[in-house]
Amino acid sequence: MGVREQLGEDIARLGNGAAAGKTVTVQVVDVTDSGAVNVDYGGALLLDVPCTDAYRNRAAGDWVAMRPGTQPVVMWRLGDDPKDADESRIGEIADGIAHNVQVVRAATWGTDGPRGSGWQTVNGLFMRKTSQGKVELYAQVDNPTDTSPDAPAGRPPPAAKVVPTSSGSWRGGRPDDYATTPTQGDGTGAGNRRGAWFYGTQITDACAGQAVAKMTVAFARKRNTGVTSKRPMHLYLHDHASPPGRQLNLGAGPQELLSLSAGAKGTATLPVSWRDALASGAARGLAIYASGRTDYAAFTGGTITISFSA
Repeated sequence: MGVREQLGEDIARLGNGAAAGKTVTVQVVDVTDSGAVNVDYGGALLLDVPCTDAYRNRAAGDWVAMRPGTQPVVMWRLGDDPKDADESRIGEIADGIAHNVQVVRAATWGTDGPRGSGWQTVNGLFMRKTSQGKVELYAQVDNPTDTSPDAPAGRPPPAAKVVPTSSGSWRGGRPDDYATTPTQGDGTGAGNRRGAWFYGTQITDACAGQAVAKMTVAFARKRNTGVTSKRPMHLYLHDHASPPGRQLNLGAGPQELLSLSAGAKGTATLPVSWRDALASGAARGLAIYASGRTDYAAFTGGTITISFSA
């Protein structure tokens, strides 16, 4: 029996009430831009399967329980308890928030001296603003009665998110009249398309004076363009600050950093050489290009997240 026939049989049984509550085990291929998932059901790709709230932190590769039917639904994740991973992730988030907030437990004054022990008489008070806009205070004292706490270790600036100012497709050496979404390959026989995302000077502005540690970029694959199964993005750099009225020239590449099924979203880490080129302004944006029908696909998104070192 084929996969689709088996799915039909499952649906029929559910319709007769014979298999109420039945679930099947499937693997998540991709998470889509709508929060649904594309799943592998015994070799068949089911697109945009909705999920219950019980299935959280969705990721490609997860094994999940799916309730088949005329509208399949993913019920929950199968596998180890995610408690430890969640605890670590939440701790990192809380630590980052705490270090980005300035806290003074109490600030009081009066005509008499302070009550209690441990107070220091200050001869001079110094302050400065860090590169992250935080204030540091230093008190100069003659005869301290207690040791000073250690200054906190330096922390990297918060990550910067850079959203494309524009995007588009090119074919035949000029902007494409029929495809405004960045597209790669040839789906009609009219010629290969190339697409691109443009950022102006936003990337170099965000990186000025900073030590860049990592750049990631997020994309989603458009539905109803090419086959539904996973297809790789053939990524390139380009040196255009804005969309050219002529041919879109490609720079370094291709790199196949991400492969997505229809409607799926994903994030890729850019190679170090690409990161450095974008940070310095030697490159200005990202492009895609493929030849022929095999990897014909269109993509949206293009938001770049830049992480810095301390």
